[in-house]
Amino acid sequence: MKKETRMKLHWKNWLNYQSVVKQIPFFLFLAALAVVYIYNGHYADKTIRETSRTSKELQELQYEYKTVKGEVMFRSKQSELVEAVEPLGLKELTTSPVILIDSSGNADK
Repeated sequence: MKKETRMKLHWKNWLNYQSVVKQIPFFLFLAALAVVYIYNGHYADKTIRETSRTSKELQELQYEYKTVKGEVMFRSKQSELVEAVEPLGLKELTTSPVILIDSSGNADK
């Protein structure tokens, strides 16, 4: 019976005012840890959302790059160039170009 009485007294001693006041720094430490834990969770969620958003943006930019690259390849074909410059009055050469030779001998300079 003495052990049980001691245990009851031990709990009573632990819950008295002075013991609770002594434990306040520990409880504050636990509260600070809880705040840090909650902040860390929110920060991780924010980082994951930002990474996901950046990944989607990167994928959209890759699609846009491929589309623009395809358009440039299509427009740089000779037949497309002929159609594009026709309104400007330019026509495709049908004869071979003339080679000009400098007869003065200063071609090296």
